[in-house]
Amino acid sequence: MRVTVGIAALCALAACSTRPPAIVAPSVDPVPVGAADTCGATPYGYLVGQDATALERVLILRQVRVIRPGDAVTEDLRPERINFYIGADESIRTITCG
Repeated sequence: MRVTVGIAALCALAACSTRPPAIVAPSVDPVPVGAADTCGATPYGYLVGQDATALERVLILRQVRVIRPGDAVTEDLRPERINFYIGADESIRTITCG
């Protein structure tokens, strides 16, 4: 009986997992500038602060990644890709290249 209770307790603890760390946008300028703008994101700077649905009305003919809080994100670096970081309030917070 003790062994069964012990195993049940271990299984219960194993089921309690922590959430993966939230992806946080870099704390730099909201839009890349100068040499950092390898993806051509500067023209889309006006989208910062707007609702994420604003991306549906913009034609972007290059790789785009939309990153929301809690999303799993690969670490592959693609300088030509535009990353739109969306806040918990569903607004566009930051735009980066990579």
